[in-house]
Amino acid sequence: MKKKTYGILLAAVIAAFYTTGCGGSKTETPSEVPEEYTEESVTESTGEAGEKKDSVIVVMGPTSEPESGFDPTYGWGAGEHVHEPLIQSTLTVTTTDLSIDYDLATDMQVSDDGMTWTVTIRDDVTFTDGEPLTAKDVAFTYNTVKANSTVNDFTMLKEAVAVDEKTVEFRMEKPYSIWPYSMAIVGIVPEHAYGPDYGEHPVGSGRYIMKQWDKGQQIIFEANPDYYGEEPKMKQVTILFMEEDAAYAAAMAGQVDLAYTAAPYSDQVINGYQLLSYESVDNRGFNLPAVPASADAEGNPVGNDFTSDVKVRRAINIGIDREEMIENVLNGYGTAAYSVCDKMPWYNEEAEVSYDPEGAAALLDEAGWRMGPDGVREKDGVQAKLNILYSANDSVRQALAADTQNQLKELGIDVTIEGVGWDTAYVRAQSEPLMWGWGAHTPMELYNIYHTLEGGTAEYSPYANAAVDQYMDEALAATSLEDSYELWKKAQWDGTTGITQEGDIPWIWLCNIDHLYWADENLEVADQKLHPHGHGWSIVNNVDQWEWK
Repeated sequence: MKKKTYGILLAAVIAAFYTTGCGGSKTETPSEVPEEYTEESVTESTGEAGEKKDSVIVVMGPTSEPESGFDPTYGWGAGEHVHEPLIQSTLTVTTTDLSIDYDLATDMQVSDDGMTWTVTIRDDVTFTDGEPLTAKDVAFTYNTVKANSTVNDFTMLKEAVAVDEKTVEFRMEKPYSIWPYSMAIVGIVPEHAYGPDYGEHPVGSGRYIMKQWDKGQQIIFEANPDYYGEEPKMKQVTILFMEEDAAYAAAMAGQVDLAYTAAPYSDQVINGYQLLSYESVDNRGFNLPAVPASADAEGNPVGNDFTSDVKVRRAINIGIDREEMIENVLNGYGTAAYSVCDKMPWYNEEAEVSYDPEGAAALLDEAGWRMGPDGVREKDGVQAKLNILYSANDSVRQALAADTQNQLKELGIDVTIEGVGWDTAYVRAQSEPLMWGWGAHTPMELYNIYHTLEGGTAEYSPYANAAVDQYMDEALAATSLEDSYELWKKAQWDGTTGITQEGDIPWIWLCNIDHLYWADENLEVADQKLHPHGHGWSIVNNVDQWEWK
């Protein structure tokens, strides 16, 4: 295989970027590459004539690089890095339709009271250091995750116990019917080789071995020759970390095989590349504080007198043209969102609404908000005003907030938008709408957003509904996943109450963002399942199945 130093690759990327620029204007090309980039090497995926290509170079965003390294017990494989770990094996996996299948596990049973999960594992698996993977390693991993992880919530787990070499019991603090989804994101680590530096030098039993990590630049994976599953077709996977504009320049320079991109670049054409688009549950929406204005114990504002009126919230939900928003903000690369779990097995289609500006205006009229002479509605001398917050460094959320501002103006609601940092956003979202991003392969996303805490309201925006809480509690206590799905659906709407349009509608969901990639036209990327929130590692979930034409 031909070799290129990372310095040469980066030089080409920088040269292309400075020559064309993101907007196409010509600027001066830098005369030299920074010294720190000149010694690292990656294998180019272009093979010699007649040689079967078996490597790929993928570009991800800088935030995809895991700060804590590749340690599942600290959250690798979950949170913003949610995916099926490449280095480690998991007990279960999710399929393309988001049902559960086995990886290390060969069988699982749950007790009638839901308090014990018994999982049997394969007996033909070894770690890459040659040691066998046993139930003791599984128990060690989960007990360590429970103790250490700040990303995974394992408060429902009391302890994991190795019953014998092939059997592990998960003893729960409370029933947790969706435990198989948790098992799909926790990679198993070896007890004998685990230590403080594991994240930087991981030992696993998965499809790939991490051969090299140059922090801030690249990670190189090589196929595990002793992998128990189907042999990976891609023998080497190199991950580069770049900002969006540099990723685009890298593709323009022809130096990478697949690079993430965003909607603003989607109308461009890159010779030799195709634009791939994958549907996601990576949704965007904003909360509407559902209680009247007050203050918490620290004096922080809580609630909002305008949005505490359910008719106002319902009016906003049907007064937004989601398709217009997708076309104007996302260049058509997205789907309308009506919940935090669109397209999932537990999604209730009763959440869907049609754009109805006349109906929205009628609801505002019914609520007493009459159109004023300046085009802003008023009630009891108070104008209908909202301030929508968005993450200051997120251009898509800013654009969605601006589009929302324009659309609500037509309804007579005066909206201002404000970019903020996450250091204050969570607190301010208790009294003001905030443009959020959510979406995961687990019903716990519903629970985390809508279920009340000990303080009496939900965590991210003040809201409470005892019936919704009860359905979700019953869903977690169900003895089968299938039974839990129906209860999650009832939590959304049971015909009388819930979180949808005819219910409380405390959140407004706008769109699910398609994940876009520039890919070499000769690269065949395997079929993707719905991507979760985060435009990163999900794309390489099945990189072992990718092929070159």
